[in-house]
Amino acid sequence: MPAFEYRAQDANGRNCRGLQEADSARHARQLLRERGLRLSHLGEARKNRQKDSHAQSGTRLGGTDLALLTRQLATLIHAGLPLEEALSAVTAQSEKRRVSHLLAAVRSRVLEGHALATTLAVFPRAFPELFRATVAAGERSGHLGLVLEQLADYTEARQASRQKIQLALVYPLILLVASFSIVGFLLGYVVPDVVKIFINSGQPLPVLTQAMIAISNGLRSYGALLFIVLLVACGATRWALRQPRLKLRWHVLLLNLVLVGGVLRAMEAARFASTLAILGKSAVPLVDALEISATVISNLAIRQRMLDVARSVREGGTLARGLERSGDIPPMMLHLIASGERAGELDSMLARAAEQQEKNLAARIALVVSLFEPIMLVLMGGVVLLIVMAILLPILGLNQLVN
Repeated sequence: MPAFEYRAQDANGRNCRGLQEADSARHARQLLRERGLRLSHLGEARKNRQKDSHAQSGTRLGGTDLALLTRQLATLIHAGLPLEEALSAVTAQSEKRRVSHLLAAVRSRVLEGHALATTLAVFPRAFPELFRATVAAGERSGHLGLVLEQLADYTEARQASRQKIQLALVYPLILLVASFSIVGFLLGYVVPDVVKIFINSGQPLPVLTQAMIAISNGLRSYGALLFIVLLVACGATRWALRQPRLKLRWHVLLLNLVLVGGVLRAMEAARFASTLAILGKSAVPLVDALEISATVISNLAIRQRMLDVARSVREGGTLARGLERSGDIPPMMLHLIASGERAGELDSMLARAAEQQEKNLAARIALVVSLFEPIMLVLMGGVVLLIVMAILLPILGLNQLVN
């Protein structure tokens, strides 16, 4: 069914725009009039559906957009609306054009008879594997609305956790940028003008002052070159981290760093447990759920060990024993998972373990941030002290010479 882009005014006089699927332009105008909209423009969304599908397959969805549309779709389907009508309603409500185009493409394939999970697989960059596997499990069980509700809760919780981490890192990053900016300004503009007086006096300068003058002259003479070298180094680093072997070594190194390694392990453990819990509640087989949960982990070293756990479970081993051998899951989470396996309540115990790990993760991040702030202040104070001493030492030397 073709889609038509429209611009119109609603009953309250507010401008709105969106997509409307219809058999023809006349049919589209009729449907929009029935919705109480006064049209100002109507045109075909795309002339070539094949090109449109190819373009939409590369569309990315942010965490906020994915959480919002999942919640809307879950609410509509749970209320008893057919899948096509629910997709149409969510498409009409979307304020972002790329999201509405994507949902219209999904609805078109659903109307052609494809399953929702199969359709979502055409857009892998918008809907991750976890999302698609959960939807497929909901379609197989016949409880798509309930599964989408759980998936919406999970997606919103993941997005909230990501935002907490980002907000926790905002102040340290601002402090870091401000520190480098202040030091660069002092060395590039303040120190040369002040120290020029002492150079003209002809007296020998202290070693600290000479070092500051050398650094200042270097920044003023080679600052642009240094900036270019820094950009090239950043580009080379990004290229190197795309190579599987180098990326794996980098991830192993991160896990061995003090404080950072513990935070990364806690973050990946929480992500793994919550993903495994939502897949288990959606009736995904444990081995498949383990493999999907492993792909959610960003650290390659931990991901490889979780895939080994999936293989051991496939061969008949217990989940708790495999996770214990991996060494990446905290002891408290292991106890909860083991008790859940024995009692036959693995899904609920995984959810509880993920919730507890999220709290521990928040505490670890707060600790790292609280340590970072005074360390940066002390370092900043030390650098400023060195600059001040480099200026004061020649002044003290002049006073002694006058005396």
